Amino acid sequence: MKGHIRERSPGHWAIIIDLRDAATGKRIRKWHSFKGNKRAAQVECARLIAAINGGTYRAPDKTTVREFLTAWIDHIKSQVSPKTHERYDELVKKNIIPLIGGSALIRLKPQDISAMYAKALESGRRDGKGGLSPRTVHHMHRVLKQALGQAVKWQSLQRNPADAVDPPKVEKSAMETYDMAQTAALIEAMRPTRMHVPTLLAVLCGMRRGEIAALRWKSIDLSAGQLAVVESAEQLNSTVRLKPPKSGRARTVALSASLVEELRAYRATQAQDLLKLGVRLSDEHFVCAHADGTMMQPTFITHEWVRLIKDAGLPVYRFHDLRHAHATHLLQSGVHPKIASERLGHSKVSITLDLYSHVLPGMQEDAAARVDAALQAARAKKGDG
Repeated sequence: MKGHIRERSPGHWAIIIDLRDAATGKRIRKWHSFKGNKRAAQVECARLIAAINGGTYRAPDKTTVREFLTAWIDHIKSQVSPKTHERYDELVKKNIIPLIGGSALIRLKPQDISAMYAKALESGRRDGKGGLSPRTVHHMHRVLKQALGQAVKWQSLQRNPADAVDPPKVEKSAMETYDMAQTAALIEAMRPTRMHVPTLLAVLCGMRRGEIAALRWKSIDLSAGQLAVVESAEQLNSTVRLKPPKSGRARTVALSASLVEELRAYRATQAQDLLKLGVRLSDEHFVCAHADGTMMQPTFITHEWVRLIKDAGLPVYRFHDLRHAHATHLLQSGVHPKIASERLGHSKVSITLDLYSHVLPGMQEDAAARVDAALQAARAKKGDG
C-alpha cells in the first residue's frame, strides 16, 4: 500500500492512496483533497494509510449536510410524535440547511457548527429582521446533535462534531401572569365572548390549550364536581389529532362550586343553540365548540385570545399563562405543591416546584410565621401553667 501527495494549487493538495481490491486484486486509487502546507499534507497522508491498516478508514463521501438531514428527517418520522416531527422538519429545513446545507457531511467540523450558531443569533431570521433567539438556536443544536449521532451509527461519520460544541446559554425569563384581582376582571371581560369557558377552564383548572379543545361533556361530572382530562388536541398545520395528555396519564380535576354553576348554565345554553340547528346535545359533544358543535381547534383558541385580550384593559399575556396563573394562585393560597402538581398534570412534583419557584419565598415566610406563632402560643401556655 502506497500513498503520495500532489500540489494542485498553493496550499491545496491531492492525497492519493493506492489500494488493492480484495476480490479482484486490481489497483484502486482513492483521492482526498487537503488544505494546508506540504508537511501537514504528508502527515494526513500517513494518517490515512494508518487508518486503512487499522480498519478505521472511510472512503471520501460527497454527501452534503442537506442530503443527509433530508434523509434523516424521513428516518426519524416513525420514532417521534407527528408534532415533534413537524418541529424537527421546520428547524432542519428553515434554520439549519440554509446555513450549512451545502457543506460536505464528512468535512463538518465543530468550528463550522459554532460559526453557524453565531450567524443564526446575528441574522438567522427568515424575514431578514435580525437573529434567532438563543432558545431557538438551542433547539437547533439539540436536533443537529441527534441527527449527527445517527450519522455516526450509520457509519457516515467517525464522531459527532456537535458533541464538541456548546449551544448558546438560554436565560430563564421571569414568569408573569395575572394576579387574583386581574383574574376576576379577566373572567368578567371574557363573559360575553366565546372565550369565556376556555378562560375558566384554563385559569380555574390549569388545563392546557389542547386539553381544553379536546374536552367533551362525557368527561365532566357536574354532580360530583369534577372533570377528567383524558385527551389533548394536537395541532398539525390545519389538521388536529387527539392524543393522550402531555404527561401520558389521565387526571381528575376537582371543580369549584362557582365553576360547576357556570358550566351548568353554559351547557343549557349550548343545548338550546344546537336544537335550533336540529342537533341534540350529547355527551360526545365538545365543551368548547363552535355554534354547530364542532371543536374549537387549538389555534382558533389562541387567535381568539389574542384578538380579545387587547381590548380587555388588562396586561397582555399568552393564553398558556392562564395555566400559570392557576398554579400561582394555588401555591399562594397555601395549597400543597403535590396537589397543585396533580391538578396541572405534571409528571413529577419537582417540575411544579421548579416552574413556580418564584412563589416559594412568600410561602416560606408564611410557614416561618406560622411555626413562630405556634411556638409562641406553646410558650405562653406553659407560662400560664
